[in-house]
Amino acid sequence: MCVENTPPPSNRLTRRGVLAGAAALAGTSAVLAGTAPAASASSGARHGSPGRGGDLVVEGGRLLDPATGEVTEDAVVVIAGGVVRAAGPRGQVGRVPGGVPVLRAHGQWILPGLVDAHIHLNTAAEARDAVLKGATSARSGSTNFYQDIAVRELARQAPEQAPRLRAAGVFVTPDLGDTILADPDLAPLARLRDGVRSADALRRVVEVNLARGADTIKTRVNERAGLPEQDPLVQVYDHEQLSTIVAAARRRGKGVLCHSYSEKGCHDAVTAGIRSLEHGAFVGERTLHEMRRRGTYFTPTLTAIAGLAESSDPVLAERGRTYLPVLKRAVLAAHELGVPLAAGTDSSGGTVDPIGREVELMHAAGLSALDAIRTATTGAAKLLGFDSTAGRLARGFAGDVLVVDGDPLADLGVLSRPARVVRAGFAVPAAA
Repeated sequence: MCVENTPPPSNRLTRRGVLAGAAALAGTSAVLAGTAPAASASSGARHGSPGRGGDLVVEGGRLLDPATGEVTEDAVVVIAGGVVRAAGPRGQVGRVPGGVPVLRAHGQWILPGLVDAHIHLNTAAEARDAVLKGATSARSGSTNFYQDIAVRELARQAPEQAPRLRAAGVFVTPDLGDTILADPDLAPLARLRDGVRSADALRRVVEVNLARGADTIKTRVNERAGLPEQDPLVQVYDHEQLSTIVAAARRRGKGVLCHSYSEKGCHDAVTAGIRSLEHGAFVGERTLHEMRRRGTYFTPTLTAIAGLAESSDPVLAERGRTYLPVLKRAVLAAHELGVPLAAGTDSSGGTVDPIGREVELMHAAGLSALDAIRTATTGAAKLLGFDSTAGRLARGFAGDVLVVDGDPLADLGVLSRPARVVRAGFAVPAAA
């Protein structure tokens, strides 16, 4: 839960070599060099030049549009160059182009690929696993050495290998640990006695992130819940420090996502101007009203908190059992007030949780099945700025598709077990 510091890379990273260096860290060098194993020939998609999507027709299933809740029987989705060219009932789609691979979904349901708004992708294997488990778009919750920058490029060059990604770069946190080695421009911060706390130091980390190409900035207001020696209700940054981070990001047109737990921490983060509140177990009513007024998103990462309850560590297990019901009540209160919600698993440490599980937990918190699905489609897509690209299967949207063996409106569990996943028109194997 929230990325840990890991050993630094052996090669010195520079901005000039960011893609090559970060790609090596993420284990993507073989893919970018063209030496990785080719995609299965049975995938039914033809690979074009790097960055171009595939051509595919998905036909015969029931198509769910999360935006409207409409279900279309015997639907056809035509994807060309990775983009949806037509989607709807067979009789209205018109002539299907000849010679294009067909994925038959008779007796199944068709949905847009899901969006994981908080995930830590440190390797190419994790990126592939996220796609296989249904997350065709995502937002990084930070990495230690800019691996997410490389994963984002991998997704552009070989979309079937990684989700479309908003990268957050490195965590703006008081103790950078080995992340101090992620960029030479961070090295001057190593001698700060109190860590990254001054306005100049906070701006430095934000500016290095943006120079490396981060799409968003990740910071924290509280300590971590996933470490037994830390108290997640202890505040590490105050309102002024958070405002400094937000202002530095806004100067470049970027938003901030903020790790949070305590009510005061949540309130300070929201009033400082963050774009989305992450975790937020003890967020209170006054803060939720402020979030609604400002349009601040809530990404509760229920999956991660539920995972704590299953920990072998007694401190973490008790923390998870205590926090989960509180967080579920906060999610329902937010939804009823009209605070926008986004689904995120907070997967990290080599384990990728299916984003469908987060949708199930949103439903368990009190959302309808359709509203829960929206948190991982239209809602999360809007937060990430993908609202004209992801979250629906309509003309002009990305050809990212989930085919599931059952009615997701009756059983959300099917979202965690996709029968087939299509990423940018490339059909990939289903998750095991």
